[in-house]
Amino acid sequence: MGCFKRSESALLLGFLVLIFSESVLGRFVVEKNSLRVTSPDSIKGTHDSAIGNFGIPQYGGSMAGTVVYPKENRKGCKNFDDFGISFKSKPGALPFFVLVDRGDCFFALKVWNAQNAGAAAVLVADDVEEALITMDSPEEDSASAKYIANITIPSALIGKSFGENLKKAISGGDMVNVNLDWREAVPHPDDRVEYELWTNSNDECGVKCDMLMEFVKDFKGAAQILEKGGYTQFTPHYITWYCPQAFTVSKQCKSQCINHGRYCAPDPEQDFSSGYEGKDVVLENLRQLCVFKVANETKKPWVWWDYVTDFQIRCPMKEKKYNKECAEGVIKSLGLDLKKIEKCMGDSNADSDNPVLKEEQDAQIGKGSRGDVTILPTLVVNNRQYRGKLEKGSVLKAICAGFEETTEPAVCLSGEVETNECLDNNGGCWQDKTSNITACKDTFRGRVCECPLVNGVRFKGDGYSSCTASGPGRCKINNGGCWHETRNGITFSACMDNEEGKCTCPPGFKGDGLKSCKDIDECKERKACQCPECSCKNTWGSYDCTCSGDLLYIRDHDTCISKRATEVKSAWAAVWVILIGLAIAGGGGYLVYKYRLRSYMDSEIRAIMAQYMPLDSQNEVPNHVSDDRA
Repeated sequence: MGCFKRSESALLLGFLVLIFSESVLGRFVVEKNSLRVTSPDSIKGTHDSAIGNFGIPQYGGSMAGTVVYPKENRKGCKNFDDFGISFKSKPGALPFFVLVDRGDCFFALKVWNAQNAGAAAVLVADDVEEALITMDSPEEDSASAKYIANITIPSALIGKSFGENLKKAISGGDMVNVNLDWREAVPHPDDRVEYELWTNSNDECGVKCDMLMEFVKDFKGAAQILEKGGYTQFTPHYITWYCPQAFTVSKQCKSQCINHGRYCAPDPEQDFSSGYEGKDVVLENLRQLCVFKVANETKKPWVWWDYVTDFQIRCPMKEKKYNKECAEGVIKSLGLDLKKIEKCMGDSNADSDNPVLKEEQDAQIGKGSRGDVTILPTLVVNNRQYRGKLEKGSVLKAICAGFEETTEPAVCLSGEVETNECLDNNGGCWQDKTSNITACKDTFRGRVCECPLVNGVRFKGDGYSSCTASGPGRCKINNGGCWHETRNGITFSACMDNEEGKCTCPPGFKGDGLKSCKDIDECKERKACQCPECSCKNTWGSYDCTCSGDLLYIRDHDTCISKRATEVKSAWAAVWVILIGLAIAGGGGYLVYKYRLRSYMDSEIRAIMAQYMPLDSQNEVPNHVSDDRA
């Protein structure tokens, strides 16, 4: 009876997977990178290749190498050491890309064997003419887990006909050089990257779950830095299944599903009679989604990483702590609103849709350039599915490849994920060693030569051979790149602080203004001090001109005049100034006197006339002569 129940449970579990496959396996997108043959000329060109879903693709970069096709073990299913074959390149030579045939063993094993023999990358030639597929890692067991986690080189699947062309060129004695390019494997439209992780709260699902949990712990710091800085927008997702209508009342569906079979997860132990149930996983997945939503409402979405890592540590299945009480303890310790999270989760026993989980099921269907999500874990960067090993360094490379060039945050320019090309010969860019200014700017995809902006001063030029300061303030930085020299405490400069940015030798000098300005000998070249009475002596940047006797030199007119004449002229000038001052004062006094006199006369005339002809503004004056007196 027990065997029957076990078989029935396994059958239902398989049926659940089938239902899930029918609902979301509608479309699978193969992520590709560019493979360009640079020699020989007979097969030169660019071809597509499918990125392997293991190892570490060089997202954002490229790799050049020489293709070799082994004479033995051509499918790569055995150790190449057993055949005395090594793919280690000599110092100074291009690394070797090993070409192997498809078939007889897992893709990952072929790459592992080639890596152990010294290969820098692996190309797998398809054995049938078909559309490219993604080389995935096998379902991990104890044997495959040993090598899958340690594959560090990139790999790609190529078409059969292209593979045959490579083999033919190699057998003909040609050196086949190719370039694997991942720079466009991830779209990079702007200065923000959107990425999502399809994950699971179950920590008892084997090697892949262990790898996922380890990745979340390792990547937490970098993820929070990117999110807090506004560089990325992260969204976690969780896959759920649904139970067939005919089985919703069965014991198996009830133990694996919530909301009457609408949202299900496989039993963690694959045993319906003991341990945790699938619905426990669904409820914790839902809780983690609501933790993210509530944290996002408070403008702190990065708290999700804290909750997930703390839950892994404090509430593992192995210690029988994977439950609601432990989860709520983690929520309270992080200061999250427990009531809002419970409201978000809703009623798991209701015979209706859960808005949060319904949204997750809809999101599993691929849109645009992203295929359907069918594998856990799955990472999607800028709507393009990530291929490769799920570990901090390689994932960070993929995310950094999603930024528009020169907009990457500092975490993308750390030594862990990026090689500083500006350290080697300044990247071949322009630099001013005197002022320690360079046009070399390091980006995730490599260096760019771009004239810099220093202290508000913009440098202009091609960035490779020249950069010249321009605009206001340019003379403050290394004198604008112009000539300058100081002698006896006096400094002359050819820099003009204007928008034109030209270097012009100052008066008294001649030259190009950039490298040199030579002093002009005005005396020798007879450009000044040419009057008969003048005596000329050249000085640096100028000249001295003296006159004989008591004559005085006038530089503006380049002539000598008598000092007495100057003194007489000065005396007469003073006299005239005094006379003009007296005249102005006299005229002013006369005007004042005339004004006061006129005012006095007007008032006298008005008083006299008022006695005989009363003015309109005055009351009538009584006539005392005509008064009757008693």
